[in-house]
Amino acid sequence: MFIVGDDGSLSNVNTGPIFDGFIPLNIKPGSTTFLIRLKCFKVQFSRLESKLIAANQLNIFKNEMFQTLNSKKIAGMVLSGMLLMMILVTLLNFLITRKVEFLYNSGYSLCMFLLIYLTTYLALNPSWFKGFFISYLDLFLLIVGTISYLAFTRHFLDTAKLHPRLDKFLRYEARILVVLMLLYTFLFYSTETYQFEIYLETLMKIVLLIAALAYIVLSFVKHNPLMNYLAIGVSSQLLFSSISLILILSGSNATHIYDAPIFYFELGVICSVIFFLLGLFYKNRQELILNIQEQEAMKLEVERQSYENKLTVYKTQQEERNRISADMHDDLGAGMTSIRLYSELAKTKLGEKSMHELDKISNSADELINNMNAIIWSMSSQNDSMGNMVAYIRSYVILYLEDTHIKPIVSIPENLPAIVVNGTIRRNVFLVIKEALQNVLKYAEATEVRITMTKEQEGLALVIHDNGKGIDFEHLRPFSNGLKNMRKRMEDVKIEFSIENDHGTRIRLYSKTR
Repeated sequence: MFIVGDDGSLSNVNTGPIFDGFIPLNIKPGSTTFLIRLKCFKVQFSRLESKLIAANQLNIFKNEMFQTLNSKKIAGMVLSGMLLMMILVTLLNFLITRKVEFLYNSGYSLCMFLLIYLTTYLALNPSWFKGFFISYLDLFLLIVGTISYLAFTRHFLDTAKLHPRLDKFLRYEARILVVLMLLYTFLFYSTETYQFEIYLETLMKIVLLIAALAYIVLSFVKHNPLMNYLAIGVSSQLLFSSISLILILSGSNATHIYDAPIFYFELGVICSVIFFLLGLFYKNRQELILNIQEQEAMKLEVERQSYENKLTVYKTQQEERNRISADMHDDLGAGMTSIRLYSELAKTKLGEKSMHELDKISNSADELINNMNAIIWSMSSQNDSMGNMVAYIRSYVILYLEDTHIKPIVSIPENLPAIVVNGTIRRNVFLVIKEALQNVLKYAEATEVRITMTKEQEGLALVIHDNGKGIDFEHLRPFSNGLKNMRKRMEDVKIEFSIENDHGTRIRLYSKTR
Protein backbone atom coordinates (compact mmCIF):
# COMPACT_ATOMS: atom_id res chain seq x y z
CA MET A 1 0.00 0.00 0.00
CA PHE A 2 1.21 3.46 -0.91
CA ILE A 3 0.22 7.02 0.04
CA VAL A 4 0.07 9.48 -2.84
CA GLY A 5 1.53 12.86 -1.84
CA ASP A 6 0.43 16.27 -3.09
CA ASP A 7 3.31 16.29 -5.53
CA GLY A 8 2.38 12.84 -6.86
CA SER A 9 5.12 11.03 -5.01
CA LEU A 10 4.50 7.56 -3.54
CA SER A 11 5.48 6.57 -0.04
CA ASN A 12 5.25 2.97 1.16
CA VAL A 13 3.00 2.17 4.12
CA ASN A 14 4.17 -0.79 6.12
CA THR A 15 0.99 -2.56 7.16
CA GLY A 16 2.63 -5.72 8.44
CA PRO A 17 1.25 -9.23 7.80
CA ILE A 18 -2.46 -9.43 7.00
CA PHE A 19 -4.25 -12.52 8.33
CA ASP A 20 -7.92 -11.64 8.57
CA GLY A 21 -8.47 -9.45 5.49
CA PHE A 22 -8.41 -6.17 7.43
CA ILE A 23 -5.54 -3.67 6.90
CA PRO A 24 -4.46 -1.57 9.91
CA LEU A 25 -4.02 2.15 8.99
CA ASN A 26 -3.10 5.36 10.79
CA ILE A 27 -4.80 8.22 8.89
CA LYS A 28 -3.72 11.78 9.54
CA PRO A 29 -6.16 14.71 9.37
CA GLY A 30 -6.80 16.05 5.96
CA SER A 31 -7.35 14.40 2.64
CA THR A 32 -5.11 11.45 1.83
CA THR A 33 -5.00 9.34 -1.29
CA PHE A 34 -4.12 5.66 -0.92
CA LEU A 35 -2.91 3.41 -3.72
CA ILE A 36 -3.35 -0.32 -3.12
CA ARG A 37 -1.66 -3.03 -5.16
CA LEU A 38 -3.68 -6.26 -5.12
CA LYS A 39 -2.91 -9.80 -6.20
CA CYS A 40 -6.28 -11.26 -7.18
CA PHE A 41 -7.21 -14.90 -7.17
CA LYS A 42 -8.76 -16.54 -10.21
CA VAL A 43 -12.35 -16.83 -9.12
CA GLN A 44 -15.48 -16.43 -11.16
CA PHE A 45 -17.29 -14.32 -8.57
CA SER A 46 -15.01 -11.51 -7.31
CA ARG A 47 -16.01 -8.41 -5.38
CA LEU A 48 -13.92 -5.54 -4.07
CA GLU A 49 -15.30 -3.38 -1.29
CA SER A 50 -13.54 -0.91 1.02
CA LYS A 51 -14.68 0.47 4.35
CA LEU A 52 -13.01 2.52 7.06
CA ILE A 53 -13.61 1.13 10.53
CA ALA A 54 -12.28 2.47 13.77
CA ALA A 55 -10.05 0.01 15.60
CA ASN A 56 -12.30 -0.04 18.64
CA GLN A 57 -15.29 -0.88 16.42
CA LEU A 58 -13.61 -3.69 14.47
CA ASN A 59 -14.88 -6.60 16.62
CA ILE A 60 -18.42 -5.25 16.50
CA PHE A 61 -18.20 -4.99 12.73
CA LYS A 62 -16.89 -8.54 12.43
CA ASN A 63 -19.70 -9.88 14.58
CA GLU A 64 -22.31 -8.12 12.47
CA MET A 65 -20.68 -9.25 9.23
CA PHE A 66 -20.46 -12.91 10.31
CA GLN A 67 -23.83 -13.02 12.06
CA THR A 68 -25.55 -14.39 8.97
CA LEU A 69 -22.92 -17.14 8.72
CA ASN A 70 -23.47 -18.65 12.17
CA SER A 71 -26.21 -21.09 11.14
CA LYS A 72 -24.18 -22.16 8.09
CA LYS A 73 -21.14 -22.59 10.33
CA ILE A 74 -23.09 -24.84 12.73
CA ALA A 75 -24.57 -26.90 9.88
CA GLY A 76 -21.17 -27.21 8.19
CA MET A 77 -19.45 -28.35 11.37
CA VAL A 78 -22.19 -30.88 12.14
CA LEU A 79 -22.09 -32.32 8.62
CA SER A 80 -18.27 -32.41 8.64
CA GLY A 81 -18.41 -34.31 11.96
CA MET A 82 -20.79 -36.83 10.40
CA LEU A 83 -18.42 -37.29 7.48
CA LEU A 84 -15.51 -37.76 9.87
CA MET A 85 -17.40 -40.54 11.66
CA MET A 86 -18.16 -42.19 8.32
CA ILE A 87 -14.47 -42.01 7.40
CA LEU A 88 -13.63 -43.85 10.62
CA VAL A 89 -16.29 -46.49 9.86
CA THR A 90 -14.93 -47.17 6.37
CA LEU A 91 -11.33 -47.23 7.61
CA LEU A 92 -12.34 -49.71 10.31
CA ASN A 93 -13.96 -51.91 7.66
CA PHE A 94 -10.77 -51.70 5.62
CA LEU A 95 -8.64 -52.76 8.59
CA ILE A 96 -10.99 -55.69 9.30
CA THR A 97 -11.61 -56.94 5.75
CA ARG A 98 -8.55 -55.56 3.90
CA LYS A 99 -10.86 -54.76 0.98
CA VAL A 100 -9.46 -51.89 -1.09
CA GLU A 101 -12.91 -50.45 -1.89
CA PHE A 102 -13.21 -49.20 1.68
CA LEU A 103 -9.90 -47.35 1.29
CA TYR A 104 -11.15 -45.68 -1.89
CA ASN A 105 -14.39 -44.67 -0.18
CA SER A 106 -12.40 -43.26 2.74
CA GLY A 107 -10.48 -41.16 0.19
CA TYR A 108 -13.74 -39.85 -1.26
CA SER A 109 -15.16 -39.11 2.19
CA LEU A 110 -11.92 -37.40 3.23
CA CYS A 111 -11.98 -35.09 0.19
CA MET A 112 -15.64 -34.21 0.87
CA PHE A 113 -14.86 -33.67 4.55
CA LEU A 114 -12.05 -31.22 3.70
CA LEU A 115 -14.25 -29.47 1.16
CA ILE A 116 -17.11 -28.93 3.63
CA TYR A 117 -14.91 -28.17 6.63
CA LEU A 118 -12.69 -25.66 4.82
CA THR A 119 -15.70 -23.97 3.23
CA THR A 120 -17.24 -23.56 6.68
CA TYR A 121 -14.02 -22.51 8.43
CA LEU A 122 -12.78 -20.08 5.78
CA ALA A 123 -16.14 -18.33 5.58
CA LEU A 124 -15.14 -16.76 8.92
CA ASN A 125 -11.46 -16.34 8.00
CA PRO A 126 -10.92 -14.16 4.92
CA SER A 127 -7.21 -14.94 4.48
CA TRP A 128 -5.05 -15.63 1.40
CA PHE A 129 -5.74 -19.38 1.86
CA LYS A 130 -9.43 -18.72 1.33
CA GLY A 131 -8.66 -17.24 -2.06
CA PHE A 132 -6.49 -20.24 -2.97
CA PHE A 133 -9.21 -22.58 -1.74
CA ILE A 134 -11.98 -20.91 -3.73
CA SER A 135 -9.90 -20.51 -6.89
CA TYR A 136 -8.30 -24.00 -7.04
CA LEU A 137 -8.33 -26.29 -4.02
CA ASP A 138 -12.11 -26.80 -3.81
CA LEU A 139 -12.29 -28.03 -7.44
CA PHE A 140 -9.20 -30.20 -6.90
CA LEU A 141 -10.81 -31.86 -3.85
CA LEU A 142 -14.06 -32.37 -5.76
CA ILE A 143 -12.36 -34.05 -8.73
CA VAL A 144 -9.98 -36.19 -6.63
CA GLY A 145 -12.90 -37.26 -4.43
CA THR A 146 -14.95 -38.16 -7.52
CA ILE A 147 -12.09 -40.22 -8.96
CA SER A 148 -11.77 -42.03 -5.62
CA TYR A 149 -15.52 -42.67 -5.65
CA LEU A 150 -15.31 -44.12 -9.16
CA ALA A 151 -12.54 -46.47 -8.06
CA PHE A 152 -14.60 -47.42 -5.00
CA THR A 153 -17.65 -48.15 -7.17
CA ARG A 154 -15.65 -50.40 -9.50
CA HIS A 155 -14.26 -52.49 -6.64
CA PHE A 156 -17.40 -52.43 -4.49
CA LEU A 157 -19.58 -53.72 -7.32
CA ASP A 158 -16.80 -55.89 -8.80
CA THR A 159 -17.62 -54.36 -12.18
CA ALA A 160 -14.57 -55.89 -13.90
CA LYS A 161 -16.12 -59.32 -13.38
CA LEU A 162 -19.87 -58.71 -13.09
CA HIS A 163 -20.44 -55.55 -15.20
CA PRO A 164 -17.63 -55.18 -17.76
CA ARG A 165 -19.34 -52.38 -19.76
CA LEU A 166 -19.93 -50.32 -16.63
CA ASP A 167 -16.33 -50.97 -15.57
CA LYS A 168 -15.07 -49.66 -18.91
CA PHE A 169 -17.33 -46.60 -18.65
CA LEU A 170 -16.11 -45.76 -15.12
CA ARG A 171 -12.44 -46.21 -16.09
CA TYR A 172 -12.79 -43.85 -19.06
CA GLU A 173 -14.63 -41.29 -16.94
CA ALA A 174 -11.82 -41.34 -14.33
CA ARG A 175 -9.14 -40.92 -17.04
CA ILE A 176 -10.98 -37.98 -18.62
CA LEU A 177 -11.27 -36.25 -15.25
CA VAL A 178 -7.56 -36.81 -14.54
CA VAL A 179 -6.56 -35.29 -17.90
CA LEU A 180 -8.88 -32.30 -17.50
CA MET A 181 -7.69 -31.65 -13.92
CA LEU A 182 -4.05 -31.79 -14.99
CA LEU A 183 -4.76 -29.34 -17.80
CA TYR A 184 -6.65 -27.06 -15.37
CA THR A 185 -3.70 -27.15 -12.95
CA PHE A 186 -1.29 -26.26 -15.73
CA LEU A 187 -3.39 -23.28 -16.81
CA PHE A 188 -3.89 -22.15 -13.20
CA TYR A 189 -0.19 -21.97 -12.40
CA SER A 190 1.28 -21.01 -15.76
CA THR A 191 -1.10 -18.42 -17.21
CA GLU A 192 -2.70 -15.18 -16.08
CA THR A 193 -5.90 -15.64 -18.04
CA TYR A 194 -8.97 -17.24 -16.48
CA GLN A 195 -11.32 -17.80 -19.41
CA PHE A 196 -9.97 -21.24 -20.39
CA GLU A 197 -10.07 -22.39 -16.77
CA ILE A 198 -13.77 -21.50 -16.65
CA TYR A 199 -14.34 -23.61 -19.77
CA LEU A 200 -12.41 -26.54 -18.29
CA GLU A 201 -14.23 -26.35 -14.96
CA THR A 202 -17.57 -26.26 -16.78
CA LEU A 203 -16.50 -29.19 -18.96
CA MET A 204 -15.53 -31.27 -15.90
CA LYS A 205 -18.85 -30.58 -14.28
CA ILE A 206 -20.68 -31.55 -17.47
CA VAL A 207 -18.71 -34.82 -17.57
CA LEU A 208 -19.70 -35.47 -13.95
CA LEU A 209 -23.34 -34.72 -14.73
CA ILE A 210 -23.49 -36.96 -17.81
CA ALA A 211 -21.69 -39.77 -16.01
CA ALA A 212 -24.01 -39.51 -13.00
CA LEU A 213 -27.13 -39.60 -15.19
CA ALA A 214 -25.78 -42.54 -17.20
CA TYR A 215 -24.93 -44.47 -14.04
CA ILE A 216 -28.37 -43.84 -12.52
CA VAL A 217 -30.15 -45.06 -15.66
CA LEU A 218 -27.87 -48.09 -16.02
CA SER A 219 -28.24 -49.13 -12.39
CA PHE A 220 -32.03 -49.14 -12.51
CA VAL A 221 -31.99 -51.03 -15.81
CA LYS A 222 -29.75 -53.72 -14.25
CA HIS A 223 -32.16 -54.21 -11.30
CA ASN A 224 -29.19 -54.81 -9.03
CA PRO A 225 -30.08 -53.96 -5.37
CA LEU A 226 -26.48 -53.20 -4.42
CA MET A 227 -26.01 -50.94 -7.44
CA ASN A 228 -29.32 -49.23 -6.67
CA TYR A 229 -28.10 -48.11 -3.24
CA LEU A 230 -25.23 -46.22 -4.86
CA ALA A 231 -27.51 -44.90 -7.60
CA ILE A 232 -29.91 -43.44 -5.03
CA GLY A 233 -26.94 -41.80 -3.31
CA VAL A 234 -25.75 -40.30 -6.61
CA SER A 235 -29.31 -39.18 -7.40
CA SER A 236 -29.66 -37.39 -4.06
CA GLN A 237 -26.28 -35.70 -4.53
CA LEU A 238 -27.28 -34.63 -8.04
CA LEU A 239 -30.61 -33.27 -6.77
CA PHE A 240 -29.11 -31.21 -3.96
CA SER A 241 -26.28 -30.00 -6.20
CA SER A 242 -28.88 -28.77 -8.69
CA ILE A 243 -30.66 -26.85 -5.92
CA SER A 244 -27.32 -25.36 -4.88
CA LEU A 245 -26.59 -24.28 -8.49
CA ILE A 246 -30.02 -22.69 -8.84
CA LEU A 247 -29.46 -20.65 -5.68
CA ILE A 248 -26.03 -19.51 -6.94
CA LEU A 249 -27.41 -18.45 -10.33
CA SER A 250 -30.36 -16.66 -8.71
CA GLY A 251 -27.96 -14.49 -6.71
CA SER A 252 -29.35 -15.50 -3.32
CA ASN A 253 -28.08 -13.42 -0.40
CA ALA A 254 -28.16 -16.50 1.85
CA THR A 255 -29.56 -14.71 4.86
CA HIS A 256 -30.79 -18.05 6.18
CA ILE A 257 -29.27 -21.51 6.10
CA TYR A 258 -32.01 -22.74 3.74
CA ASP A 259 -30.96 -20.07 1.23
CA ALA A 260 -27.29 -21.09 1.35
CA PRO A 261 -26.09 -23.01 -1.75
CA ILE A 262 -23.28 -24.71 0.18
CA PHE A 263 -25.80 -26.23 2.62
CA TYR A 264 -27.52 -28.19 -0.14
CA PHE A 265 -24.23 -29.29 -1.61
CA GLU A 266 -23.22 -30.60 1.82
CA LEU A 267 -26.55 -32.42 2.18
CA GLY A 268 -25.98 -34.13 -1.17
CA VAL A 269 -22.55 -35.35 -0.08
CA ILE A 270 -23.91 -36.68 3.23
CA CYS A 271 -26.78 -38.49 1.47
CA SER A 272 -24.40 -40.16 -0.98
CA VAL A 273 -22.23 -41.43 1.88
CA ILE A 274 -25.26 -42.58 3.90
CA PHE A 275 -26.59 -44.62 0.99
CA PHE A 276 -23.13 -46.09 0.52
CA LEU A 277 -23.22 -47.23 4.17
CA LEU A 278 -26.67 -48.74 3.59
CA GLY A 279 -25.27 -50.52 0.55
CA LEU A 280 -22.34 -51.68 2.68
CA PHE A 281 -24.68 -53.12 5.32
CA TYR A 282 -26.72 -54.82 2.59
CA LYS A 283 -23.60 -56.29 0.99
CA ASN A 284 -22.22 -57.47 4.34
CA ARG A 285 -25.56 -59.10 5.15
CA GLN A 286 -25.67 -60.84 1.75
CA GLU A 287 -22.08 -62.01 2.16
CA LEU A 288 -22.87 -63.24 5.67
CA ILE A 289 -25.90 -65.16 4.38
CA LEU A 290 -23.80 -66.57 1.53
CA ASN A 291 -21.02 -67.59 3.94
CA ILE A 292 -23.55 -69.28 6.22
CA GLN A 293 -25.08 -71.09 3.25
CA GLU A 294 -21.64 -72.20 2.08
CA GLN A 295 -20.75 -73.38 5.59
CA GLU A 296 -24.05 -75.24 5.86
CA ALA A 297 -23.48 -76.78 2.43
CA MET A 298 -19.97 -77.82 3.46
CA LYS A 299 -21.33 -79.20 6.73
CA LEU A 300 -24.02 -81.14 4.88
CA GLU A 301 -21.42 -82.42 2.44
CA VAL A 302 -19.19 -83.57 5.31
CA GLU A 303 -22.18 -85.22 7.00
CA ARG A 304 -23.17 -86.85 3.71
CA GLN A 305 -19.67 -88.20 3.19
CA SER A 306 -19.56 -89.38 6.80
CA TYR A 307 -22.93 -91.07 6.35
CA GLU A 308 -21.81 -92.68 3.11
CA ASN A 309 -18.61 -93.88 4.80
CA LYS A 310 -20.60 -95.33 7.69
CA LEU A 311 -23.04 -96.87 5.25
CA THR A 312 -20.16 -98.40 3.30
CA VAL A 313 -18.66 -99.81 6.50
CA TYR A 314 -22.07 -101.10 7.57
CA LYS A 315 -22.67 -102.75 4.20
CA THR A 316 -19.20 -104.29 4.34
CA GLN A 317 -19.90 -105.60 7.83
CA GLN A 318 -23.25 -106.99 6.74
CA GLU A 319 -21.69 -108.70 3.75
CA GLU A 320 -19.03 -110.19 6.01
CA ARG A 321 -21.67 -111.33 8.50
CA ASN A 322 -23.69 -112.92 5.70
CA ARG A 323 -20.58 -114.65 4.37
CA ILE A 324 -19.60 -115.98 7.80
CA SER A 325 -23.15 -117.18 8.52
CA ALA A 326 -23.28 -118.88 5.12
CA ASP A 327 -19.92 -120.59 5.75
CA MET A 328 -21.04 -121.70 9.22
CA HIS A 329 -24.27 -123.09 7.83
CA ASP A 330 -22.57 -124.90 4.96
CA ASP A 331 -19.44 -126.18 6.74
CA LEU A 332 -20.00 -126.34 10.50
CA GLY A 333 -23.69 -127.18 10.16
CA ALA A 334 -23.01 -130.07 7.87
CA GLY A 335 -20.21 -131.32 10.15
CA MET A 336 -22.32 -131.16 13.33
CA THR A 337 -25.21 -132.89 11.60
CA SER A 338 -22.86 -135.68 10.51
CA ILE A 339 -21.59 -136.11 14.10
CA ARG A 340 -25.17 -136.38 15.37
CA LEU A 341 -26.13 -138.93 12.68
CA TYR A 342 -23.07 -141.06 13.24
CA SER A 343 -23.67 -141.10 17.00
CA GLU A 344 -27.27 -142.21 16.44
CA LEU A 345 -26.10 -144.95 14.03
CA ALA A 346 -23.54 -146.14 16.57
CA LYS A 347 -26.26 -146.30 19.25
CA THR A 348 -28.48 -148.31 16.89
CA LYS A 349 -25.75 -150.85 16.13
CA LEU A 350 -24.86 -151.30 19.78
CA GLY A 351 -28.49 -151.79 20.72
CA GLU A 352 -28.90 -152.41 24.44
CA LYS A 353 -25.16 -152.09 24.91
CA SER A 354 -25.33 -148.37 23.94
CA MET A 355 -22.66 -146.30 25.64
CA HIS A 356 -23.56 -143.30 27.83
CA GLU A 357 -20.88 -141.24 26.07
CA LEU A 358 -22.71 -141.63 22.76
CA ASP A 359 -25.81 -140.06 24.31
CA LYS A 360 -23.70 -137.13 25.44
CA ILE A 361 -22.19 -136.78 21.97
CA SER A 362 -25.63 -136.79 20.38
CA ASN A 363 -27.06 -134.26 22.89
CA SER A 364 -24.03 -132.01 22.55
CA ALA A 365 -24.34 -132.12 18.79
CA ASP A 366 -28.03 -131.16 19.03
CA GLU A 367 -27.22 -128.29 21.37
CA LEU A 368 -24.36 -127.06 19.18
CA ILE A 369 -26.61 -127.18 16.10
CA ASN A 370 -29.26 -125.12 17.89
CA ASN A 371 -26.68 -122.61 19.14
CA MET A 372 -25.11 -122.37 15.73
CA ASN A 373 -28.51 -121.79 14.11
CA ALA A 374 -29.17 -118.98 16.62
CA ILE A 375 -25.80 -117.41 15.81
CA ILE A 376 -26.42 -117.67 12.06
CA TRP A 377 -29.88 -116.16 12.53
CA SER A 378 -28.50 -113.21 14.51
CA MET A 379 -25.68 -112.58 12.01
CA SER A 380 -27.77 -112.54 8.84
CA SER A 381 -28.80 -108.99 7.84
CA GLN A 382 -31.92 -110.38 6.15
CA ASN A 383 -33.37 -110.96 9.62
CA ASP A 384 -32.91 -107.36 10.90
CA SER A 385 -36.60 -106.68 11.56
CA MET A 386 -39.01 -106.79 14.49
CA GLY A 387 -41.29 -109.26 12.73
CA ASN A 388 -38.48 -111.70 12.04
CA MET A 389 -37.24 -111.57 15.65
CA VAL A 390 -40.73 -112.20 17.06
CA ALA A 391 -41.33 -115.10 14.66
CA TYR A 392 -38.02 -116.72 15.55
CA ILE A 393 -38.62 -116.37 19.31
CA ARG A 394 -42.14 -117.84 19.00
CA SER A 395 -40.82 -120.82 17.03
CA TYR A 396 -37.97 -121.41 19.49
CA VAL A 397 -40.19 -121.24 22.60
CA ILE A 398 -42.73 -123.72 21.22
CA LEU A 399 -40.03 -126.09 20.02
CA TYR A 400 -37.99 -125.84 23.25
CA LEU A 401 -40.94 -126.69 25.52
CA GLU A 402 -42.56 -129.17 23.15
CA ASP A 403 -41.60 -132.40 24.99
CA THR A 404 -41.80 -130.91 28.51
CA HIS A 405 -44.58 -130.66 31.09
CA ILE A 406 -44.62 -126.87 30.73
CA LYS A 407 -47.29 -125.28 28.54
CA PRO A 408 -46.04 -122.32 26.44
CA ILE A 409 -48.40 -119.41 25.74
CA VAL A 410 -47.05 -116.80 23.32
CA SER A 411 -49.06 -113.60 22.80
CA ILE A 412 -47.85 -111.16 20.14
CA PRO A 413 -49.87 -108.09 18.99
CA GLU A 414 -50.74 -107.61 15.36
CA ASN A 415 -49.29 -104.77 13.25
CA LEU A 416 -45.92 -104.60 14.93
CA PRO A 417 -43.94 -101.43 14.09
CA ALA A 418 -41.70 -101.89 11.05
CA ILE A 419 -38.46 -101.05 12.80
CA VAL A 420 -34.95 -102.35 12.18
CA VAL A 421 -33.57 -104.62 14.90
CA ASN A 422 -29.90 -105.32 14.32
CA GLY A 423 -28.22 -108.63 14.99
CA THR A 424 -26.68 -107.59 18.33
CA ILE A 425 -30.04 -106.66 19.83
CA ARG A 426 -31.79 -109.75 18.39
CA ARG A 427 -29.11 -112.07 19.74
CA ASN A 428 -29.06 -110.53 23.23
CA VAL A 429 -32.86 -110.57 23.54
CA PHE A 430 -32.94 -114.19 22.32
CA LEU A 431 -30.25 -115.26 24.80
CA VAL A 432 -32.17 -113.63 27.69
CA ILE A 433 -35.32 -115.52 26.70
CA LYS A 434 -33.32 -118.72 26.31
CA GLU A 435 -31.75 -118.26 29.77
CA ALA A 436 -35.16 -117.51 31.29
CA LEU A 437 -36.69 -120.67 29.76
CA GLN A 438 -33.81 -122.79 31.01
CA ASN A 439 -34.34 -121.41 34.54
CA VAL A 440 -38.09 -122.10 34.32
CA LEU A 441 -37.45 -125.66 33.17
CA LYS A 442 -34.77 -126.40 35.77
CA TYR A 443 -35.80 -124.48 38.90
CA ALA A 444 -39.29 -122.95 38.73
CA GLU A 445 -41.43 -126.12 39.05
CA ALA A 446 -43.92 -124.35 36.77
CA THR A 447 -46.62 -125.82 34.56
CA GLU A 448 -47.10 -122.79 32.36
CA VAL A 449 -45.04 -119.93 30.97
CA ARG A 450 -46.43 -116.90 29.19
CA ILE A 451 -44.41 -114.78 26.79
CA THR A 452 -46.30 -111.58 26.01
CA MET A 453 -45.36 -108.57 23.91
CA THR A 454 -47.39 -105.37 24.34
CA LYS A 455 -47.36 -101.98 22.69
CA GLU A 456 -46.90 -99.08 25.09
CA GLN A 457 -47.05 -95.32 24.58
CA GLU A 458 -43.40 -94.87 23.64
CA GLY A 459 -42.17 -98.39 23.00
CA LEU A 460 -42.58 -102.15 23.33
CA ALA A 461 -42.51 -104.42 26.38
CA LEU A 462 -41.74 -108.16 26.40
CA VAL A 463 -42.77 -110.12 29.54
CA ILE A 464 -41.75 -113.70 30.45
CA HIS A 465 -44.02 -114.89 33.29
CA ASP A 466 -44.21 -118.40 34.74
CA ASN A 467 -46.50 -119.79 37.45
CA GLY A 468 -43.72 -121.48 39.38
CA LYS A 469 -42.43 -120.98 42.89
CA GLY A 470 -40.65 -117.72 42.12
CA ILE A 471 -37.15 -116.56 43.03
CA ASP A 472 -35.57 -116.67 46.44
CA PHE A 473 -33.59 -113.44 46.21
CA GLU A 474 -31.73 -114.30 49.40
CA HIS A 475 -30.32 -117.50 47.87
CA LEU A 476 -29.51 -116.75 44.22
CA ARG A 477 -26.51 -119.04 43.99
CA PRO A 478 -27.98 -121.61 41.57
CA PHE A 479 -28.59 -119.08 38.78
CA SER A 480 -27.07 -115.85 40.00
CA ASN A 481 -24.57 -115.77 37.12
CA GLY A 482 -27.41 -116.27 34.64
CA LEU A 483 -29.34 -113.37 36.16
CA LYS A 484 -26.27 -111.10 36.03
CA ASN A 485 -25.67 -112.09 32.44
CA MET A 486 -29.26 -111.29 31.48
CA ARG A 487 -29.07 -107.87 33.11
CA LYS A 488 -25.68 -107.16 31.50
CA ARG A 489 -26.89 -108.14 28.04
CA MET A 490 -29.84 -105.75 28.27
CA GLU A 491 -27.66 -102.90 29.54
CA ASP A 492 -25.35 -103.39 26.55
CA VAL A 493 -28.20 -102.82 24.08
CA LYS A 494 -29.93 -100.13 26.25
CA ILE A 495 -33.04 -102.18 27.04
CA GLU A 496 -34.63 -101.86 30.48
CA PHE A 497 -34.55 -105.10 32.48
CA SER A 498 -36.50 -106.02 35.62
CA ILE A 499 -37.28 -109.25 37.47
CA GLU A 500 -39.70 -109.82 40.34
CA ASN A 501 -41.91 -112.37 42.12
CA ASP A 502 -45.54 -112.18 40.97
CA HIS A 503 -47.20 -115.56 41.49
CA GLY A 504 -44.11 -116.96 39.91
CA THR A 505 -41.18 -115.22 38.23
CA ARG A 506 -41.88 -112.20 36.05
CA ILE A 507 -39.15 -110.81 33.78
CA ARG A 508 -39.86 -107.61 31.86
CA LEU A 509 -37.87 -106.13 28.95
CA TYR A 510 -38.74 -102.62 27.75
CA SER A 511 -37.37 -100.52 24.90
CA LYS A 512 -38.41 -97.16 23.50
CA THR A 513 -39.12 -97.13 19.78
CA ARG A 514 -39.12 -93.33 19.37
